[in-house]
Amino acid sequence: MPNVLSISSLTVLLIAIDLPAQREFMPDQFALQRFRRGRPQASIVGASMATTTIRAVSLPPKSAAADGNEHRGDFLMKLRELGQRLQCRIEGDPDVEISSVAGLETAGPGQITFLANLKYRAQLRTTRAAAAILADDEQVEREAGLPPLALLRSANPYLDFARALGEFHPAPRYAPGVHPTAVVAPTARIAEGAHIGPYCFVDEGAVIGRNTVLHSFVTVYRDAHIGDDCMAHAHSVIREACKIGNRVILQNGVIIGADGFGFAKDSAGHWQKIPQTGPTEIEDDVEIQANACVDRATVGRTLIRRGVKIDDLALVGHGAEIGEDTLLCGQVGISGSARVGKNCLLLGQVGCAGHLEIGDGAILTPQSGVAHDVPAGAYLSGAPVMDHRLWMKSSVALKSLPDLVHTVRELRAKVERLTAQDSGD
Repeated sequence: MPNVLSISSLTVLLIAIDLPAQREFMPDQFALQRFRRGRPQASIVGASMATTTIRAVSLPPKSAAADGNEHRGDFLMKLRELGQRLQCRIEGDPDVEISSVAGLETAGPGQITFLANLKYRAQLRTTRAAAAILADDEQVEREAGLPPLALLRSANPYLDFARALGEFHPAPRYAPGVHPTAVVAPTARIAEGAHIGPYCFVDEGAVIGRNTVLHSFVTVYRDAHIGDDCMAHAHSVIREACKIGNRVILQNGVIIGADGFGFAKDSAGHWQKIPQTGPTEIEDDVEIQANACVDRATVGRTLIRRGVKIDDLALVGHGAEIGEDTLLCGQVGISGSARVGKNCLLLGQVGCAGHLEIGDGAILTPQSGVAHDVPAGAYLSGAPVMDHRLWMKSSVALKSLPDLVHTVRELRAKVERLTAQDSGD
């Protein structure tokens, strides 16, 4: 095998051997760091919006409290306290101690479980859990010899299961400050409590809100604005002039505001790039999961409304708009200038053509192909999409198609023979 080092391998090697070698290998980054010396690195904006100067600081090592480990292992909570936090009614021993949350099949002593899917109801008989989160009207029968379950009665067991997980596994907390390896432009504004992690880059005019975390290797282009209490995981990118609201989560590799796919063909048959001049705007309480892309607009803006959740590897094209509390599942593709209403559910690999509208509350099942407008409340499947019940009937009929073709051929042959006989007579 030839002795060849890739560029990435060489970078790692230089980092391991000598930091000056790394500086020599990446001159642009360290030239900017040298340029910053003796100048304000960035401004930090406090509660009164007064501006002061800060410099890069060495972030302290995380304590158990900082990463949430105080709620793991030996952390115990009485069922009474958990019920109060979840606002659930307690049945059974309120003093049973709960250490964590688990599924019905795997839960053991000291753990709380839940039932949201009635398919698993039989496992209530045999679960070893100490307690369970159940619907108000759910009946419990236990196998002989097993102790009774303490219960938290809930109007929404699945939601309260999620909230219970949050009680035992709180989100990590990060110390405020700017890591020494981060590059922050002099005109960038970093608000109070923000954490700028290793090797992040924050360009000129960018604004980072209060208590927002840029984990590591996050890139924020010039004039981008990120609101308060956001979390941008490693290798996410926020492009120029894009706006992100409060409490937004960007998982690893998310790209906000990359150029939309816009090209015009000239008289010679060559594709010419159309400048993508409009930003992407993300409203509050949005989560975008790993390696999803929300492109910037040709003109105007691409808009993700409040509460939208976008799954891994999804694409929202230039100038599209996604309505409040809509879910886009894995590998969904929304073409340019499409409008998706609020409270819609687009399941995996749904594809939508451009310049169409999907009404509020519509449900599109996996791999649906949408080429025309969809009315509000529709439940559609297939490619091209049709009413879900009709699609189910068509799917059943499709399985019989080979037999049907064979039968038609036999009947056609019989008709041809009878026709030939009549002609002979």
